[in-house]
Amino acid sequence: MNVKTLPLNSRPRERLKQKGASALSDQELLAIILRTGSKKVPALELATEILNFFGDDLHQLKSAELQEFMLISGIGEVKAIELLAMIELGQRIHKSSKLKIGHVSSSYELGCMLAEEMRDYEQEHLLCIYLNTKNQIIQKRTIFIGSLNQSIAHPREIFKTAVKVAAARIVICHNHPSGSPTPSYNDIAFTKRLRECGDLMGIELLDHLVIGGSEYISLREEGLWN
Repeated sequence: MNVKTLPLNSRPRERLKQKGASALSDQELLAIILRTGSKKVPALELATEILNFFGDDLHQLKSAELQEFMLISGIGEVKAIELLAMIELGQRIHKSSKLKIGHVSSSYELGCMLAEEMRDYEQEHLLCIYLNTKNQIIQKRTIFIGSLNQSIAHPREIFKTAVKVAAARIVICHNHPSGSPTPSYNDIAFTKRLRECGDLMGIELLDHLVIGGSEYISLREEGLWN
């Protein structure tokens, strides 16, 4: 289906202007991003072929690689690079909107947001949330990214930033790429060490959240704290 043969009010760009982006199908949104098709395939049809290639599964599209896109007829290197850039930007926007400067009221609230953000990470990430005395988020920072078997970062990396941003409290969070949120012996030992460092510096560790898949465990709530 060629966009130019459609009635004006049925074309993706016109529909977006009139009804907003949320009213468009995945195919229409992708056609707008593609801008043009190939010599043989118009943009709407090319968008359909891309979605079909990934089984109409946007989650699969999210993890696609350059060479996968280029297996699709009509997708060259330039379009493949543009699509990858679009996907990465969308993911960054999604992550930044989930945890923005605001107020942390509970481990549950924070755990749910971070579980959604970190559930697909294939490597271990250690994040630190820096808070003021009112539990308002000053900064969120990735302290460490490592291989599946690599140990967690040293406490000095966490507290160096805490001092820099004048944080009164912190919450740390890391993921288990295995999918299980059950804290390990090293997780518990590291938490105790971090609490001791915080006590010496006057910076309170409020909680340590462990993410596994779409679930989390709070070491404070589980009593794995002393």
